[in-house]
Amino acid sequence: MVDFFLRPDILIASLFNEYGLFACALFFLVIFCETGLIITPFLPGDSLLFMVGALFVNFSDGGGVAGLILLSVGAAISAILGDAVNYAIGHKIGPVIFAKKETRFFKRSHLDRAHLFYQLHGGKTIIMARFIPIIRTFAPFVAGMGKMAYWRFAVYNITGGIAWVVLFLFGGYFFGNVPMVKNNLTLVILAIIVISILPGVFELARKRSPVQ
Repeated sequence: MVDFFLRPDILIASLFNEYGLFACALFFLVIFCETGLIITPFLPGDSLLFMVGALFVNFSDGGGVAGLILLSVGAAISAILGDAVNYAIGHKIGPVIFAKKETRFFKRSHLDRAHLFYQLHGGKTIIMARFIPIIRTFAPFVAGMGKMAYWRFAVYNITGGIAWVVLFLFGGYFFGNVPMVKNNLTLVILAIIVISILPGVFELARKRSPVQ
């Protein structure tokens, strides 16, 4: 656990080098759960994609750019399926869950933030939320609960899922080995998390401000 928080880059590289396909499956599972289950919004998304992309050249059987493309296809499918499952859950039992108070595994405040974001931006939320932690997990649930037409949701879902994976995975691949980034990868990951959260914070602060 200490290694994970202090040097996650070493841990991830070791997993992919030692376990190969199992590590890929675990990577896809994390992406799926972070987007598909409202009880796991704490899982990394942006940071994990960027880090895997940055470390990809160090994987012993990466297979070059072709291997990265296959990895991105798998990650995009995981992200799209995750949102689809989340939408289905929201569509079926959304009102019941929305009526619940916060519990250890369910943060009502997170759902309220996503609901407000959805009210502000409508269907575009599904694409925009891909780049905002926490809201990314709850946005498809809110869309399902709001009975958004599935075909419309699917268009936003596929577009956002592909754009999100390509931006962060290939961004990590092309910029992750720049000396300044490579030598400060943990700090870069923290910066990505902070920057990802800021738009949602500013939007919510603006909405709640008495001066519009």
